[in-house]
Amino acid sequence: MTLLTPPPPPIDAEDEEMLVPNADFVPEGPQPMEVAPVEATNAVDAPAVEETPSGRFTWAIPEFSKLNLKKQYSEVFNVGGYKWRVLIFPKGNNVDHLSMYLDVADSTTLPYNWSRYAQFSLSIVNQIHSKFTVRKDTQHQFNSRESDWGFTSFMPLSELYDPGRGYLVNDTCIVEADVAVRRVVDYWSHDSKKETGFVGLKNQGATCYMNSLLQTLYHIPYFRKAVYHMPTTEIDNPSASIPLALQSLFYKLQYCETSVATKELTKSFGWDTYDSFMQHDVQELNRVLCEKLEDKMKGTVVEGTIQKLFEGHHMNYLECINVDYKSARKESYYDLQLDVKGCKDIYASFDKYVEVERLEGDNKYHAEQYGLQDARKGVLFIDFPPVLQLQLKRFEYDFVRDTMVKINDRYEFPLELDLDRENGKYLSPDADKSVRNLYTLHSVLVHSGGVHGGHYYAYIRPTLSDKWFKFDDERVTKEDMKRALEEQYGGEEELPQTNPGFNNSPFKFTKYSNAYMLVYIRESDKEKIICNVDEKDIAEHLRIRLKKEQEEKELKKKEKAEAHLYTIIKVARDADLVEQIGKEIYFDLVDHDKVRNFRIQKQLSFNTFKEEVAKEFGIPVQLQRFWLWAKRQNHTYRPNRPLTPQEEAQSVGQLREVSNKANNAELKLFLEVAFGVDLRPIPPPEKIKEDILLFFKLYDPLKEELRYVGRLFVKGNSKPMENFEKLNEMAGFAPDEEIELFEEIKYDPHVMCERIDMKLSFRDSQLEDGDIICIQKSSQGQSSEECRYPTVPAFLDYVHNRQMVRFRSLEKAKEDEFSLELSKQNNYDEVVQSVARHLGLEDPSKIRLTPHNCYSQQPKPQPIKYRGAERLTDMLVHYNQISDILYYEVLDIPLPELQGLKTLKIAFHHATKDEVVIHTIRLPKQSTVGDVISDLKTKVELSHPDAELRLLEVFYHKIYKIFPLHEKIENINDQYWTLRAEEIPEEEKNLGALGRLIHVYHFMKDPAQNQVQVQNFGDPFFLAIHEGETLEEVKIRIQKKLRVSDEEFSKWKFAFLSLGRPEYLQDSDIVSSRFQKRDVYGAWEQYLGLEHTDNTPKRSYTANQNRHAYEKPVRIYN
Repeated sequence: MTLLTPPPPPIDAEDEEMLVPNADFVPEGPQPMEVAPVEATNAVDAPAVEETPSGRFTWAIPEFSKLNLKKQYSEVFNVGGYKWRVLIFPKGNNVDHLSMYLDVADSTTLPYNWSRYAQFSLSIVNQIHSKFTVRKDTQHQFNSRESDWGFTSFMPLSELYDPGRGYLVNDTCIVEADVAVRRVVDYWSHDSKKETGFVGLKNQGATCYMNSLLQTLYHIPYFRKAVYHMPTTEIDNPSASIPLALQSLFYKLQYCETSVATKELTKSFGWDTYDSFMQHDVQELNRVLCEKLEDKMKGTVVEGTIQKLFEGHHMNYLECINVDYKSARKESYYDLQLDVKGCKDIYASFDKYVEVERLEGDNKYHAEQYGLQDARKGVLFIDFPPVLQLQLKRFEYDFVRDTMVKINDRYEFPLELDLDRENGKYLSPDADKSVRNLYTLHSVLVHSGGVHGGHYYAYIRPTLSDKWFKFDDERVTKEDMKRALEEQYGGEEELPQTNPGFNNSPFKFTKYSNAYMLVYIRESDKEKIICNVDEKDIAEHLRIRLKKEQEEKELKKKEKAEAHLYTIIKVARDADLVEQIGKEIYFDLVDHDKVRNFRIQKQLSFNTFKEEVAKEFGIPVQLQRFWLWAKRQNHTYRPNRPLTPQEEAQSVGQLREVSNKANNAELKLFLEVAFGVDLRPIPPPEKIKEDILLFFKLYDPLKEELRYVGRLFVKGNSKPMENFEKLNEMAGFAPDEEIELFEEIKYDPHVMCERIDMKLSFRDSQLEDGDIICIQKSSQGQSSEECRYPTVPAFLDYVHNRQMVRFRSLEKAKEDEFSLELSKQNNYDEVVQSVARHLGLEDPSKIRLTPHNCYSQQPKPQPIKYRGAERLTDMLVHYNQISDILYYEVLDIPLPELQGLKTLKIAFHHATKDEVVIHTIRLPKQSTVGDVISDLKTKVELSHPDAELRLLEVFYHKIYKIFPLHEKIENINDQYWTLRAEEIPEEEKNLGALGRLIHVYHFMKDPAQNQVQVQNFGDPFFLAIHEGETLEEVKIRIQKKLRVSDEEFSKWKFAFLSLGRPEYLQDSDIVSSRFQKRDVYGAWEQYLGLEHTDNTPKRSYTANQNRHAYEKPVRIYN
């Protein structure tokens, strides 16, 4: 282990995956770990002390390919007085990449609320060429919830385990960790309004991108005033009206003292909770929101505001050089997308924007009557808008890597932007030269993080003075100009050395926080744009509505502050039981959250409270009797006993202390009121020790209905049969109706409802005050055809376990297809039988179910095995949540049979036709590769009947293995590797003693790398070469094999590659002399390379991503 040796300058490795804390599963949807990357990295923008302890840890891992543990920790090392260690997943954390994290080694022993902040990099050292070392760096505020942080997709396993790449030498992998520890200031006690005069916006989960945009728009006063003047009415609902929701949000930002919620606004967009946990693109949201507002403003007094503020025009022109032909087309824009890659600043980007492109050679322009002509084309600006929005292209598609990457290069932007520079080089001849296009910077929107996740915040100077403010969700802080401008240029940050004696090389980190969008305001328009906005601009109904909301909020705040002085008394009555039982609840008596509650000062007497009740319910004080509720050991709540006169003489606060020591704020009571024959209240009957108060529910098996029918005092020593008349009268039955009684005892975790013996006394049946008895007509003689649930226990059990499940076809995973009412206790067979019955399928074993991921709102990767879940509840549970969605497939064979088979997808390459057909082969798991080939021969078209086939393992465009015929298929993996079948050419069978069988791969140089590094693509193949054969002779056979045209083939170059380094060959070179005579089947590190352009179509960006990294397009639905 080496420590405190400053590291060399880093290799610029693109952070192209989410920075996440390690978890034993890879999350498939929006969770804190997916949203947090830069919530945590905000700390980098906090003031830090000068001292930055830093150090390097090196970890050599021998026999790396033989590691069979899912995860491996390094030994502990110390930096900045803290203990750290590196955590790796050698086979990936459920991805086909190496996963690597920095971990706080002593996190389990640290005190509550600990945190520490570090900038760090993790590297896999290339032991052959150090310049190819893969290094990725980031920053994080470590805490008890996120005690490790790093890269789930650090580098592809295919590259790591490729012996030719240099990351594994002698089966040893070398990991390096460079760590710099910083102390940060705690902002949570920060009062934004007091410190800055502004308030922030609350983050709903992943809405920081929206918050930064909304703050920017709000601080353009002309825009805010236009929003206020959009017509809305007092009957509008903010959750369904974008104009009203935006007005409400802006009003609160202007007048509230604390941070403002955005839920109303996102609801008005038509978004659900999942949309709020899915990070979108701020540029896309800006366009969509402005388009929506432009549409909503049509036909109003503010029509055209969006165009007036943000719309500019440019001219696309084309002119032929040798003939008199010109064309021009005027187009409008609301924002400009400027290149960052290859441009040092904004002016370089504008230079590139208007750069003249010459159309010549193969790219000549077809000019109507003149035919193909040399021409030049370009863009010039007709006018710029008063508010200029510049979107910086920090994210680009890398065609070589077939993925999106973030450009973290240094890119400068000025405080003042002069677009009339160099005699108006950006302007068209038609531009109005009287307009001075001098702009001043208003706001800088920053993205911090990588391509798959990160955090957004904004630096804004609201009045265009020299005062800058940082708007970071709920926090607003004062900032200086340097932080708003220079520190958002991107590039690299150099940390001061704490141990200069060891090494003079600087400790550098790529800055992943950089400007992403800029807003400039034209100097000549700033008085109009930065205008005064006050209450008279706000519609009266809006002021009244929002002031009422604010008053309610203040009242709640006051109530919360004074809560210790008050007791909440919740009063349940018979009317509540009638209203709720059988509709909202089935078990127990009442939902206390839905009864009338009174907020009473603790020092007031209970009799004063009774006067309040008399006013509310019209029940005279002397006719009220209150019962205390008690929580029983089985977790049910029942009225326990009436209050005594001595208790009623106490204060409300004293009574609450007596009744319930667990909850200081609430007192739950049942109000007993007796009624005479004229239905007027009368004094409650005197209760003696022998009296038991029972509550009665009535169950109708035919209607499957349960309802409350009343309460009754019975003598403890009396028997139910002695009370039949009263009970039948209560139930509405004839006096002599045969009835059955059941005591409802508990419902959690299982229903307990027992039949009452009519011949035993109530006391002998262990009944007491507050118990619940369910009445039903005698179930004798009732058949199951008449009613599904003939008894109360059967019905309550059904209610307790019933579950509506929404079923979706796995092929259409976003659409509910049908719903079934099932029981949580249904076993596997009962669930699939119900689905098969609904689908009209005779064999339920052909149904395969897949559970739902509540976070990603998508199917889980693994389906449920046959009888692999005991109950429906096991199928629906996802960590601590219960879903109501299952996905189904209808298989062509029964699932148990399918599970006994090994399914392989094999790509068959035809010998003479340019076609590849994917075949699905299903065979018993104990079958061999020979069995696979035999089966495949029956399904494919061969060039001749005696053709022999072979099975290859292809990975990242290289052949890694020819499978021997005797190998068992059970352990063959076709998830990450491509299995390819092909005919063995006759020439390979007759190689002779001096022949060679070599690997031939397509490649091109990787333009994303400064060094010579090759990128393989296309289909690799074997080629038989003979002793003394020249490259010229080999090329003829390759061209014939690949059927490439002469014109295209003439552009190809040929090279011998070993360990990734190309050595170009001449036509006269003897090819066989380059290749050693050895067991060639493992020799993928030496191959004949065909260098040419990859003309195969690229996959779209989103099609290439893991499901949980999928980024939905922004949509505003309303």
